[in-house]
Amino acid sequence: MRLLRRFKTYSGIKKFYIILPWIVIFFTIPLVFANLAIVSNAEGKTFDSVTSIPSNRTGLLPGTSKIGRSGGENQYYRFRINATAQLLKSGKIQRVLISGDRTGDYNEPDDMKTDLIKLGIPADKILLDYTGFSTIESMRHAKKYDSHITVISQKFHNERAIYLGETIGLKVIGYNAKNETAYRGFLTALRERFARVKLFIDIWTD
Repeated sequence: MRLLRRFKTYSGIKKFYIILPWIVIFFTIPLVFANLAIVSNAEGKTFDSVTSIPSNRTGLLPGTSKIGRSGGENQYYRFRINATAQLLKSGKIQRVLISGDRTGDYNEPDDMKTDLIKLGIPADKILLDYTGFSTIESMRHAKKYDSHITVISQKFHNERAIYLGETIGLKVIGYNAKNETAYRGFLTALRERFARVKLFIDIWTD
């Protein structure tokens, strides 16, 4: 009996190691495909400096939480605010649509508007969308205001937003806000890989 049990255990382990590479391939291929498609599509459409980015009338600032998980200010939030102010002050966009979540006391658009005004941006240059619960929803709402949009976010997010925007007929470029520190940036980049797969699932099932 012991010999039989050992044989069954060995057989099960052997089967697992035979199947394991196929499981890895099954999950890896969509991640690689989605990433390559989104990065290649965004080539030449994201910009790191105010001087190099083309002008558009309307910018889109995707909402994010002002407070990070540690309880301090979310750096993604601050970097997006600063980048948006740069574009508006330089005249590279004439107005900005802030698209984010407003649920109870949680209010991304109003928080961002308040901080942009603190940086000297006139209130009449700021449009608000309180139902931007996802990137694709924000892009759809932006389309109501303009057909040419400048998205202001981190580069990885801009790349995905450009792909989504183009699927609904928008002309989109991205202005790259600064990214987070290496460790936090790595965790966000990891989540972004799965978000890019979800992008294609959402497109195909829409």
